[in-house]
Order: sequence, then C-alpha cells, then structure tokens
Amino acid sequence: MSIQSKPPPIGLLAGGGRFPIAFAEKAKQLGLPVVCVGIHDEASPDLVPLVDRFHWAGLAKLGRMIRCFKKAGCKQVVMAGKVHKVKMNTPMRWLRLLPDWRMIRFWFRRTRRDNKDDSILLGVIEEFRMDGLDFASALDFCPELLVKAGLHTRRAPSTAESEDIDFGWMLAKEMGRLDVGQSVMVKEKAVLAVEAIEGTDQAILRAGTLCPRGGFTVVKVAKPQQDMRFDVPTIGVKTIENMKTSGGVVLAVEADKTIIIDEKEVVQLADRYGITILAK
Repeated sequence: MSIQSKPPPIGLLAGGGRFPIAFAEKAKQLGLPVVCVGIHDEASPDLVPLVDRFHWAGLAKLGRMIRCFKKAGCKQVVMAGKVHKVKMNTPMRWLRLLPDWRMIRFWFRRTRRDNKDDSILLGVIEEFRMDGLDFASALDFCPELLVKAGLHTRRAPSTAESEDIDFGWMLAKEMGRLDVGQSVMVKEKAVLAVEAIEGTDQAILRAGTLCPRGGFTVVKVAKPQQDMRFDVPTIGVKTIENMKTSGGVVLAVEADKTIIIDEKEVVQLADRYGITILAK
C-alpha cells in the first residue's frame, strides 16, 4: 500500500487588510498547509493562528522572504494584501527600510527602471522565480471573493449617476492602462479626484473635501492589462465607511475582476447608508 505524500505548503506573502486573512481561512478550510511571510507594519497578527508557519519580514528584506519560503519547502507563492507605497517616499528611506543584499541587487539591476506597481511587482516575481518559487493568484483558491455582475444594493443609480459611472469608467480604465491608479471620483461628469500612490481610501476622502455637498460617484476598475496575481482591485467595509464620511453615494466596480471582502457586511452597511454598489 502506497503512502500518499503530503503536498508542499503554499507560501503567502501578506500585506495589510482582510484579503490575506480571507485567503488563509479558505486554505485552512481546504486543508492546504500555508507558510506566511507577513510584511512588517502591514500584515495583521491575526494571521498567525490561521497558518502552519508564520514569519515577519521587513518590506525591503527580499532575501529573507525567499529564504523563509524555500526553507519551508514551498514551490508556489501567492500575494495578498496592501502595501503602502508611500513608504518609498519617507525621509532617509534606505536607513528606515534597511534593505538586505538581495533587495539591493534586485533594485539596481532590474530592467524596468520606473517605479510603477507592475514594474516593481513583476520584477519581484521574477526574482522569486530564479529561486524556484512560482507565483499564482490567490484568487485561484478563493474565486468566490470576486464580485459578480449586477446591482448589489437596494438603491439603484439615478440617470445622472449612471452617466457619471460611464464617464468615470472610461477615465479609470485609462488611468489603469497608465498604471497610475484604479479609482476615479466623479460628480456631474467632472473629475474630483484620481487615485495615485495614496490608495483608494485616501482618494475618496480627498474627493469629499473637494465636493462638500457630496453626492459623488466612485468608479473602481481593473487595469486593462490586469495581472490577477497582484494588485487586484479590492473593496470592503472601510470603503463604504469612507464613502459615508466623504459624501460618496455610488460605488461602481468591475465584475469578476474586483475583490469584495466580507460581502454580506459590505452590502448591509451600504444599504444602511443609502449607498449604491453596482458591478458591471
């Protein structure tokens, strides 16, 4: 009688937010072993009891990340969660981040010389691949997190709001093509704010300061060239809370390419606040 060998663990490179936790919970349900490397000051300690092994690593400790996964026998790694890119612009960033030798070598030898999200992350993926670690999409394991097409709330968009959705959609797609950001805030076919390095939440709050009367639309889409292994558009409870604070009334997202974390809670909260959620 043959003894079935245990599958190698899946590596989880975890940033901030609920997405890494949702992935770890799903992997646990499926009986899949997970080794997690959490990014300092980003990943949640709540991940620790959900995975088989957990390690902390600084944002610039690329060598440590790779060693942790290789030592655990991982062959496949997924990324999940947010990393706040603004840390790249802090004073004395090299002293604050203290990059290891692997990161220094990667940073100065990479072929893509700009610092767009895709350029950096595709370079990191290639660096892992050189050590026999291949990246997959976390959504291959939890596709149910992708929002389905349709109206998800009781309130439907008005005619004017639908026009703002169409207007903002075109602009958001172009911003995505340029790898600037994923979201655009629109009111009466005028752009209030465009997401860049600060992220969607801060862009929504900025739109609120620029449109004190509220009533604006948030459009969040995937890039035309979206790689589903990383930087997939994500919404959650915090998105709705920020819209309520800022005066946003419509959230339009791209179906099957946007992650919705804690969907039931998100929809219930949106209904309570009279906010529309539409996926198309």
